[in-house]
Amino acid sequence: MNTENVKIVELNTENWYDCCELEVSEEQTQYMEPNAVSIAQSKFETSLKPYAIYTGDKAVGFLMYNSVPEELDGYWVYRIMVDKAFQGQGIGKAATKLMIAEMAKSLNATKVVVGYHPDNLNAHHLYASLGFEDHGDRFGKEMAVVKQLID
Repeated sequence: MNTENVKIVELNTENWYDCCELEVSEEQTQYMEPNAVSIAQSKFETSLKPYAIYTGDKAVGFLMYNSVPEELDGYWVYRIMVDKAFQGQGIGKAATKLMIAEMAKSLNATKVVVGYHPDNLNAHHLYASLGFEDHGDRFGKEMAVVKQLID
């Protein structure tokens, strides 16, 4: 797949329901809340910024990050998912790069943090490939990895 067609679009009245219908693979469901829960969360925690991930004109994924710094003095990624029918094509990686660029531009973020369950190998490979580092930070059942955008 040509990942140049990947874009992220802020959630809106046109695409929110499409994101609710997206699903991860069966083995990933234990690691992730449904998108509808994240979308609802963003309406109550207004610093959360939800986006649809598109290839061309089709919503194929969902991501969300916090626009205020939290633990580890970083901006946290709350969700990145790609629908099971579109996984393994580089879409998640391309969308994550776009999200990090957006966070750097709109928030002047210098540090991005993401937490995930240590058994979630797909997440581990994605974040490691993007330069996130594990410094041993743990929050409950999740490990937190950090990417420095500026030294």
